Amino acid sequence: MNPLYNYLLKLADDSFIMGQRLSAWCGEGPYLEEDIALTNIALDELGQANNFYVYASRVADNGKSEDDLAFLRYEHEYLNAHWTELPNEDYAQTILKVYVFAVYQKLMYEALSNSANEELSALAQKSLKEVRYHYTHAASWMKIFAQGTEESKARLVKSLENIWEYTKGLFAKTEGEDDLVALNIVPNTDALYEEFLAITQKDFADFGLEYPANPFMQPKSRTGYHTEYFGFILCELQYMQRAYPGCTW
Repeated sequence: MNPLYNYLLKLADDSFIMGQRLSAWCGEGPYLEEDIALTNIALDELGQANNFYVYASRVADNGKSEDDLAFLRYEHEYLNAHWTELPNEDYAQTILKVYVFAVYQKLMYEALSNSANEELSALAQKSLKEVRYHYTHAASWMKIFAQGTEESKARLVKSLENIWEYTKGLFAKTEGEDDLVALNIVPNTDALYEEFLAITQKDFADFGLEYPANPFMQPKSRTGYHTEYFGFILCELQYMQRAYPGCTW
């Protein structure tokens, strides 16, 4: 398989599944402004996913559209990180998910903005404008939870205990990705992970949070293996296309 195609699916699938997860909060946010803010973040992610799926469909050149890639693949063909599949749970865990994902995407898109591939660079620059807001918004809420009430901090700490072990999976590589690194098309995610650690450690000190100490990280992100939650997400996403093949809006 074309390494660039794999890489584009990785970017698209991440945003697609993250956007789908966040969209579940539409109409359920803690108050109106925050409901709108999180819904807008979800829409940003879905828009980014569409852009990368469009490019991936051209790279594959096999007659499959961006809708086919989004809705009509089998479970093992999706290359998103496990982090994006994890449940929203309460608002503390949702904000933690958005914060970590925003740090990851911000690093990724900053690096991709300098890609030797002009189209990939342009898409990254466009996405980066949105992700910078996501980071600012989520980091503000992380600090509010950490420095708010005993309950708000306890919920955030519980979320860290529940899902932090999936963070490194965001930086997992797809098949052939190292070849793209050698061509200066994509960044080396090993280096990005070190930057991620430095940024989050600094942020946690500012939040007043103890940084997670357990070194264990869940493996197998981006390998076609998924968490137990993914099948349910896919059933929701694919229902209309499976029930009414070829349907359009």
